[in-house]
Amino acid sequence: MSRPALPEPVKIISSIFSGNRDLLNEAITALSEEFGQIDYISVLKPFEYTDYYRRELGPSLFRRFISFETLVPPDTLPDIKLTTNKMEDTFTKDGNRLVNIDPGYISRAHLILATGKAYTHRPHIRVGIYADLTLIFTNHTFRRLEWTYPDYSDENTIAMCNNIRERYAAQLAEKRMQKTSNPDSSGQTHHKQDTTLSCLTEEKNL
Repeated sequence: MSRPALPEPVKIISSIFSGNRDLLNEAITALSEEFGQIDYISVLKPFEYTDYYRRELGPSLFRRFISFETLVPPDTLPDIKLTTNKMEDTFTKDGNRLVNIDPGYISRAHLILATGKAYTHRPHIRVGIYADLTLIFTNHTFRRLEWTYPDYSDENTIAMCNNIRERYAAQLAEKRMQKTSNPDSSGQTHHKQDTTLSCLTEEKNL
């Protein structure tokens, strides 16, 4: 018989894209103020995988990926998604979004994205938010699935996720050591921390 056990904390990541670079940077700053220190930010790249967002966000979109230092329980993903939805509402014009924020998390086993759209591979978590199983980690790397979006199937995106996972695994190891030396420490905290975009470094851990 299997016995319930609390899952390991996970690492929040997010994709952010917009047709306005200044608004994209403002959104990243807002995310850091809400979810804490950012420990990875990707280079700015064109988002050219689909025309789906063209009508709402414009024809020329730019994207960054970020990850956060603080590890959180995986069941907080719906709260994170609802928070980023509210953030998107602050970046609107004439009823259209100007920024798209797609949060998710990396664990040792997979990359999960949060979505409000149900589908066969997206079990419901709660409050109308579903878990999109996007990548699985096997044989020393993340791997795509038959439904994985093309941008997450890209070799560069998978390499980035592998690097973020390495950082995450090091954090887990550090927390295990801390727990051994301090048994009363749970190692799971979720706090806000002021971070300005000027302190972020592209394409490497801070």
